[in-house]
Amino acid sequence: MTRTRLAVAAALLLAPTLSAQQRSIDDFFRDFTAEWVRGNPNLATSSRYFSGEEQDRLERQLTPETLAYRRGRIELARKGLAGLSQFDRSRLNETQRVSADLMQWQLDTVVREEPYLDYSFPLQQMSGANINLVEVLTVRHPLGSEKDAVNYLAALGQVGARMDEAIAESRRLAAKNFIPPKFILEATIKQMQSFADPAPAQNPFVAVFEQKMEAVKAISDARRAELRSQAEKIVGTEIYPAWKRAIAVLESQLPRSTDDAGLWRLKGGADAYAYFLGRYTTTHLTADEVHQIGLREVDRIEKQMDAILRRLRRTQGSVKDRVAKLQADLGYPKTEEGRTLIMADVEKILRDAEKRSAALFDKTPKSPVIARPFPRFREANAAANYNAPAPDGSRPGVFQIPLRPERMTKFGLRSLVYHETVPGHHFQIALQVENKSLPRFRQIGAFGGISALSEGWGLYAERLTAESGWYEGDQEGLLGQLDAALFRARRLVVDTGLHSQHWTRQQAIDYGIEASEVERYAVFPGQACSYMIGQLKIVEVREKAQKALGGKFSLRAFHDVVLDTGTVPLELLERQVDAYIRANGGKP
Repeated sequence: MTRTRLAVAAALLLAPTLSAQQRSIDDFFRDFTAEWVRGNPNLATSSRYFSGEEQDRLERQLTPETLAYRRGRIELARKGLAGLSQFDRSRLNETQRVSADLMQWQLDTVVREEPYLDYSFPLQQMSGANINLVEVLTVRHPLGSEKDAVNYLAALGQVGARMDEAIAESRRLAAKNFIPPKFILEATIKQMQSFADPAPAQNPFVAVFEQKMEAVKAISDARRAELRSQAEKIVGTEIYPAWKRAIAVLESQLPRSTDDAGLWRLKGGADAYAYFLGRYTTTHLTADEVHQIGLREVDRIEKQMDAILRRLRRTQGSVKDRVAKLQADLGYPKTEEGRTLIMADVEKILRDAEKRSAALFDKTPKSPVIARPFPRFREANAAANYNAPAPDGSRPGVFQIPLRPERMTKFGLRSLVYHETVPGHHFQIALQVENKSLPRFRQIGAFGGISALSEGWGLYAERLTAESGWYEGDQEGLLGQLDAALFRARRLVVDTGLHSQHWTRQQAIDYGIEASEVERYAVFPGQACSYMIGQLKIVEVREKAQKALGGKFSLRAFHDVVLDTGTVPLELLERQVDAYIRANGGKP
């Protein structure tokens, strides 16, 4: 055989080996993600991950609320890490390598939570079973056919059992003296009572179900009435009694609770907080370091705000006092008419942002985004949030805003909309969902969110709009943007203050954080720190790219890099930006 023919034969032998390696990592991503999603019906429902009977079966279920379930997920994560370790990453392409690094970070984070499972309360006002069970069905459960409606009812029939699992968890933790702060118990009890007070027909489980069915023309009026009646019966005979059992358990814990807010009050709390802080910021920053960053940013932003307030001839009192007066002056009527007016303004801001973004971004999502108020029972405690669109297009991106009295103001409204929708969460998350070049686990965030990137991007989007002149001629709007940044800087101080420096709830409120937010930090230790830490890193790597590339730097191209990368730890994001710098002839 000639040398040429030998070379050809060798190439033919080698090519399948290389492609098999590539296929095998992609197959691993696909197969392990399917196993992960299959074990989490709520995730399968929201992502519509499967199809046919398998998807229907999962949409008729709800994810368990037990400790055994959570431990099972940790074991599955260990299995995933073992499988991932079999691949030689030097032989992967860039997308595969980033995907492997991301999956390893996420699964390792799941495994490392094992010692700290007891520090997450199963019943609380932000993300307890009493909230998640409602949101899974009313926000994320698809309803575009009669079959979907029947699946919804089957899942609704499991709500009572899942609540009883959360109740059992609450009792288990209380026996170990792991009890939420008194003010969390009180807020949760009040919220749960307001949920279970209306007649079943007015409960969100029924009202939203009926509203969604009305949009499905294939369901006859008679059949719709029959299905609604079944939902009312489940709510009245199964769900309300379960809620009342949960309320009774929380009430029984009140005499043993205290107003101490931070994790320091619990055995092993310092280690638990270090874990949560690292998980949410994706850094190795200590609580003290984060606290100092917060103090520095608060000082910087307050000086900027003071200068603008003085230009507006608002000179009396602290920045906090002057902002409070401005918020009141720009308030909407606390009436139904005021609620209608603020939602109309949100819609105008959102659609205007879509037009303005064309100058800053090459890529925008195909999925639409809509805004709506939270259900009344959640208003008092909810924080504005964004829910991703369904990958199959059956659900748009959804921005929910709490219309409680202190939120009924034009002050900061533009910045809030920009953060949650365009060019904030909707751009970052919907583009990820729609990015077919990514493995599906990255598209749907199968292994959990990474708020340092997603919330960091939301806060970066707020800053970007100000830098891009969107507030020209609107000094009060610019103050709103700065106030939102100040709020995130104060969070660094308050979250670390509560959990590592023994701050009280009242200290946090006096520092400038509203009560519902302080209550959020008490049950989400570390999460509030992700926003500013993430934004600072995005700005840092942008400035790094600008300095390295000079005239070759393109803001639109930089945004492409960040949005194409998707939700990753900050270290991985920086690595991708460094690659962009090198690809354009610069040195990181």
